[in-house]
Amino acid sequence: MKLIVGLGNPGKEYNNTRHNVGFMCINKIADYFKVKVESNKFNGLYTKFKYNGEKIILLKPQKYMNLSGEVIRDYVKFFKIDINDILIICDDLDTKLGKYKLKYKGSSGGHNGLKNIELNLSTNEYKRIKVGISNDKNKDTKDYVLGNFNSDELFFINQVVEKIPNIIEDYLTLPFDNLMNKYN
Repeated sequence: MKLIVGLGNPGKEYNNTRHNVGFMCINKIADYFKVKVESNKFNGLYTKFKYNGEKIILLKPQKYMNLSGEVIRDYVKFFKIDINDILIICDDLDTKLGKYKLKYKGSSGGHNGLKNIELNLSTNEYKRIKVGISNDKNKDTKDYVLGNFNSDELFFINQVVEKIPNIIEDYLTLPFDNLMNKYN
């Protein structure tokens, strides 16, 4: 069973913010696989479906970003998901807007959602797709990540979001090394 998690903050006021790129990606993946992320369990909106005989869970934690690891921990325990079968999709300040990178493991890089995941899973060795949102050094980081994309930024983010379902389809069929070679 694979758990694919998009990080974000719950609530309509956060819909088009930089920190909600993970939610945007999960929505696009759900559309691609023709499923709806609307079941609620353990403070998370999720759906389950099968792809090539394997069970897949798409999850949008409904606790705020800095507590999302608690939700993921509860799903991992309940569904008995191996750490190697977790993929986190999140925003990344250190990657240029409209770019992305796949990683096996690594530090949180100051990302509060990733910090909380590491705390609750007791590891930083989980797969991730980091979607670039750039960084405006003229703004406080919290204000920046919680700020809305302008129309130009949204154009570039949507180009990445459109690619994510293809990456996920490959993720479900290829070894992660091959995936990183193909997309990084």
